[in-house]
Amino acid sequence: MSPAVLDRATVAPRARTEDLGTAPGPEIPAPVFGATDTRRGIVIGVVLTLIAVVTRFWDLTHPTDDGTPVFDEKHYVPQGWQALTGGGWIEDNPAYGLVVHPPVGKWMLAIGEAMFGYGPMGWRFTAAVSGVIIVLAIYLTVRRLSRSTLIGALAGVFALCDGVLFVQSRMGMLDIFQALFVVLAFAALIADRDQMRARMHRAWLAGRVRLSPLGPRFGFRWYRFTAGVMLGLACGTKWSGIYFVVFFTLLSLGFDVATRKAYHVEKPFKGVLARDLFPSAASLAALPVAMYLAFFAVWFRAETSVYRYVVGTEVGVDGPFAWVPAAIRSFWYYETGILEFHSGLTNAAGNQHPWESKPWSWPMALRPMLYAISYGPDQCGGGDCIRAQMLIGTPALWWLALPMLVWGLWRMLFRRDWRYAAVLVGYGAAILPWFFEIDRQMYFFYATAMAPFLVMGLALCCGDVLAAAGRGRMSTSRLLAVLAVALYVGLVVANFAFHWPILTGVPISNELWNMQLWLPSWT
Repeated sequence: MSPAVLDRATVAPRARTEDLGTAPGPEIPAPVFGATDTRRGIVIGVVLTLIAVVTRFWDLTHPTDDGTPVFDEKHYVPQGWQALTGGGWIEDNPAYGLVVHPPVGKWMLAIGEAMFGYGPMGWRFTAAVSGVIIVLAIYLTVRRLSRSTLIGALAGVFALCDGVLFVQSRMGMLDIFQALFVVLAFAALIADRDQMRARMHRAWLAGRVRLSPLGPRFGFRWYRFTAGVMLGLACGTKWSGIYFVVFFTLLSLGFDVATRKAYHVEKPFKGVLARDLFPSAASLAALPVAMYLAFFAVWFRAETSVYRYVVGTEVGVDGPFAWVPAAIRSFWYYETGILEFHSGLTNAAGNQHPWESKPWSWPMALRPMLYAISYGPDQCGGGDCIRAQMLIGTPALWWLALPMLVWGLWRMLFRRDWRYAAVLVGYGAAILPWFFEIDRQMYFFYATAMAPFLVMGLALCCGDVLAAAGRGRMSTSRLLAVLAVALYVGLVVANFAFHWPILTGVPISNELWNMQLWLPSWT
């Protein structure tokens, strides 16, 4: 029996509607959530985490631009340092770079800089830690989604070997932090879904489901609240976190409708509207907005915050809003300035970059990013060496994105597989909104938040291959399925190892450099 079928069978008992007002007999099985091989799950989680630590921290201080940050590190690394040393935990000097993102990601960078100083290890320490946590969180989330430690382990291996998650966890940029908070929010929502099913099952056993046509109240939901906190941190890192607020709120409400329908609540949709909509909006929408505003408390407190006093200079003292406190008007100027910057960063306005890309190229990683490149006298193969670091999605993973999406949609629509529905919601939140501002200058590193959901989806697909071959004795079909999945995992690992030189910026010869560039769009 596949994990999805197992979940439906154990959580949604096939009882008659008229019997739901009384406690059922003991023959009804209790809900099963997550894999049950706890000891094995812990061991595999520890092993994956240790490998993530080794790979993410190996030679973390390279590459640099003659000892300085590379690419967009040049914006955020100084801003993190300036927030750390300026006395207010907020930027107070726009000369450090364009102050166009909220402060949380730069605070994350500042933590590492406080520990290791203003150097490569300081710039990248918290990014590497975030990369390690993402690997572990993906493993645990897919283990819960699939009810299988094996499938969770496959997801963990894919996360270890994905070039995007790997490179971004070794860069002093903001995207890996947003990906971290998004993954943790998603994990919390999956846990909340399971917890609500367990509560509903207890209510069903106690005969309380039919006491109201709307179904029972769920009570306070700590996992959903945790998801809201994570979404607040995501929005406090980059504005694009708001996309996940919208998509994850809808996902949570969808879970609630499915839970009430599974237990034959008479009016499941009305029950969700009456009993779940407001609490969900409070935890998953209002809380992130409140947190975003709270992050700027230091901005209001510090006398030297950037744009803190613009009333009388950039903003007039008169006008219809003269009654609004100057601090609020200055903050509005700051926030609208961020919006104007992003909305004006368009190709039509002449903003072009040789490595920009559009979202239709992201699923298959057709246009990567060159972060750093230098030539040295290391004498690789008798000639000068090339040290290049590129943001490349591991082809063995990313080039299967479209088949994964098609299979996931089919499973979701025709097999009502909630696991793929959840993963596709996360994947969609990371890419779909970008199609509505297609003229904007964009880069492949915007796809960082897509990567976790890609590897989750691929791991679920591998699980379906194994499940289709049946269980029990090693039949020919079972053997072929295991062999196919094992070969694919080996291909992913080998692909990652092959591209290791240009993911880390180690010296390579011109010949090897040319071998690394698989597509014309990679140059």
